[in-house]
Amino acid sequence: MLLTGPATTVRWALKHGLIRHGVRRAARAGDPVAALQTDPAARADPYPLYRQLRERAPLLAGPLVCTTARHDVATMLLRDDRFGVGFTGVQLPLGAVALTRLAEWRAPIGPVDPPSLLAVDPPLHSRLRRVVARVFTARAVEAQRPRIEKRCAELLDDLAARGGDEPVDLVARYAALLPVTVIAEILGVPLAMRGRFLRWGAAGARTLDFGLSLREYRHAESGVRALNGWLRGHFARLRAEPGDDLFSRLVQLDGDDRLTGDELLATAGLVLAAGFETTVNLLGTGALLLHTHPEQRELLAEEPRHWPTAVEEMLRYDSPVQTTVRISRVATELHGVRLRPGTPVQVLLGGANRDPAVFDDPERFDITRPNARDHLSFSGGVHYCLGAALARLEAEIGLRALFTRFPHLTVTGPPHRRPTRVLRGYDAIPVRLGPAA
Repeated sequence: MLLTGPATTVRWALKHGLIRHGVRRAARAGDPVAALQTDPAARADPYPLYRQLRERAPLLAGPLVCTTARHDVATMLLRDDRFGVGFTGVQLPLGAVALTRLAEWRAPIGPVDPPSLLAVDPPLHSRLRRVVARVFTARAVEAQRPRIEKRCAELLDDLAARGGDEPVDLVARYAALLPVTVIAEILGVPLAMRGRFLRWGAAGARTLDFGLSLREYRHAESGVRALNGWLRGHFARLRAEPGDDLFSRLVQLDGDDRLTGDELLATAGLVLAAGFETTVNLLGTGALLLHTHPEQRELLAEEPRHWPTAVEEMLRYDSPVQTTVRISRVATELHGVRLRPGTPVQVLLGGANRDPAVFDDPERFDITRPNARDHLSFSGGVHYCLGAALARLEAEIGLRALFTRFPHLTVTGPPHRRPTRVLRGYDAIPVRLGPAA
């Protein structure tokens, strides 16, 4: 059921409606950055436009936002403490402060809402990241390997039982089920909840975009609110009967490390939306790239040692996360553009990942690329993705297992793009598996 109350409409107007109007107006005036949001062709393939923006200037000043598609500028913005993800320490007009508080009034907590790690700066970010990092350690992530391998084998067994000649949707039957199963285990969620988590994760992912229509926003907020409600009860159950999952460890922390209810809610929502949505996009895109580059697929079959670099190249070539935004915290000048406190700067990660100043022949997909790992798909600086190691692990295990079991997998029809713009991937890829090895 969609939420249609006046509070939801006001939040949409403040968070998306004004931006939506401004973007459309800028697009009509010929602003190339606005075309990224309004032009269907740019949504299908944004890379030619990224190249144009990168060649025009290191930093483009627009009517709504400054933008960069250059790797060096993007790297600086992600690492420089003059730029943050929120308005912490920024002197805003009283009217802007009042509107911000109004937008947050009685709102559900999504992956881009405070106190999510994506939406807060130090010192709060430092405390939350330190606490969460204690649970999501490299050892804890590596310990997921046997579980991931087991889940892959189970999902592939199910596919093999259907027969290799029957068309299947690779996303629905594999690329989506693997990460949502892994995330459910991390959160201590019963596998029977996978269907609901798929819907809630999709709703949370929509909130990463800006300029949503009122209907899109209502649908997204309804999903996030439903997830909030279920998680609050889930945390109470984990406190009473903790399991051996990573999230049980988070809810059991006490003292200075104890997370508030809202902090747990924001963290769980972020793990679900970012940890699931980005990985399903990586798996789907990776499978499609190997299908459209058969020589690379053959090389992996002959020399499996290239799999780690292949995953990095997939991340670089068609990043699951295309865009992030930083806010200037102080008055400064960057590449001849004067930035006042509170100025938003759009970092086109997908454009930076194809910067020829860093990557030779960047339009070529090459699983042996020596510096593929220099991509910015996991952001950078203090906001570098905590789930990067888990995403890499799932992609390597999941794609390697898929093509080992079904070496003759072929795509049988046009894949269907997700409607999101910040997150890039497919929600349907029709394939024929062929005989199982």
